[in-house]
Amino acid sequence: MKKIVFLIFSLFVFMSQINAQEDLAPNSKSAILIEQTTGKILFEKNSNEKLAPASMTKVMSMLLIMEAVDDEKINMQEEVTISENASSMGGSQVFLEAGEIYTVEELLKGIAIASGNDAVVAMAEKVAGSTEAFVKMMNNRAKELGLLNTNFVNPHGLDEENHYTTAHDMAIIAQELLKYSKILEFTSIYEYYMPKPDGSTTWLVNTNRLVRFYDGVDGLKTGFTSGAGYCLTATAQKKDLRLISVVMGVETADKRSSDTVNLLDYGFNTYKLKVILNKKQELGKVRILNGKQEYGTVVLLNDATELLKVTDKESNYTFNTLLNKKIKAPVKNGDIIGTVEIIDNEGHIVIESKITIKEDIKKANLWDLFKRNLNEITSGKSLITN
Repeated sequence: MKKIVFLIFSLFVFMSQINAQEDLAPNSKSAILIEQTTGKILFEKNSNEKLAPASMTKVMSMLLIMEAVDDEKINMQEEVTISENASSMGGSQVFLEAGEIYTVEELLKGIAIASGNDAVVAMAEKVAGSTEAFVKMMNNRAKELGLLNTNFVNPHGLDEENHYTTAHDMAIIAQELLKYSKILEFTSIYEYYMPKPDGSTTWLVNTNRLVRFYDGVDGLKTGFTSGAGYCLTATAQKKDLRLISVVMGVETADKRSSDTVNLLDYGFNTYKLKVILNKKQELGKVRILNGKQEYGTVVLLNDATELLKVTDKESNYTFNTLLNKKIKAPVKNGDIIGTVEIIDNEGHIVIESKITIKEDIKKANLWDLFKRNLNEITSGKSLITN
């Protein structure tokens, strides 16, 4: 009986290995599946082949817009006047007219839901002053992300010579965009009535049908041109596991969806994400030299996670905190002050996570330092510290 059980188990493992090697995206020229937090590649097929991305280009455009909002260069309620250039865009559009005024948020919805070429050009002009300057920003950002096989010529994705990217590079851009979770509030909308200045509305329907028909999908961007074929950068989350998939060069929209579903199903059925330490968890206190507060609370910059197969046993972890030698004020949340090594049962470092402080701590003035030193004298503490 034991031999039979062992043979069945061995056959199951063997078949699992075969299935993992199958072409999960048979209709795609190029494809990739990654886990969002670790960036680990779970499947790839010709993922570094340079191909036209069509409207998936707008993933980079949306990243630059969200970064501009985060940097407070623009805000969601800021008004944008539509130019002749933006209103004249062909392809998919949300029917903007020159001289109309919309908020940044409404235009971002027009990009995220309906893939509006007119909306993305209007936002490119708002962020950079011109589409040409915005395209330079796109390519500079691609270089910063280490993307070696990407070059943009426009912000919308209509076919142009020398406008290309890869499935791998698109996944990295999407991973970066997902740091701004608010974008999912827009990309997850299936239909929306966009208000126009004259009081009428424009009905927008999400070009990514999986937002409605696949549980967990909440983004990101479809694409189609005659040169690119059908493309899709998708993201979905179930429990703690968020996946990013990219398919490029597909013949039909249905086959595009089919390949994407295959990739996502494989990822969710095969993997799980273990959150070892939550970024909100306090790890201790650290002294801040010349700080208005003497001590800061140590926390992780991001959740510490490990990607496991669903059949893997979870370890009991230990932690080793490595702080920078001297942490001087001013210091704020987001500043790196050291790392935490996360060690598994076998003594292997499985993750090295950056740590920061929870609070923003300003530099102390002379009066602050005088009061602190006086308190230490009266309490019998030494003023000499290592």
